Amino acid sequence: MLFAIIAKDHPDSIELRANTRPNHLEYLGSNDVRYAGPILSDDGEQPIGSIVIIVAENLSAARNFAAGDPYTIAGLFAEVTVHPFKQVISE
Repeated sequence: MLFAIIAKDHPDSIELRANTRPNHLEYLGSNDVRYAGPILSDDGEQPIGSIVIIVAENLSAARNFAAGDPYTIAGLFAEVTVHPFKQVISE
């Protein structure tokens, strides 16, 4: 089943995001991630959060995945939500 992880960064956390990014990308690459990328500021210049679409067995597994993300562990996110996701349109 697909799940959407939507996370919003703490303000002024660009340096923490940059320093943690390699571990975050390695973590995403070792799991069944369908799509992932940063949410950007209104001017399209600064990352202010992340969206990750993953395949997981259930909501609990998806939440555990989100909790294990190096960005989460490093304290980058002010808020993280996890929801079941239904893809209706694809590329």
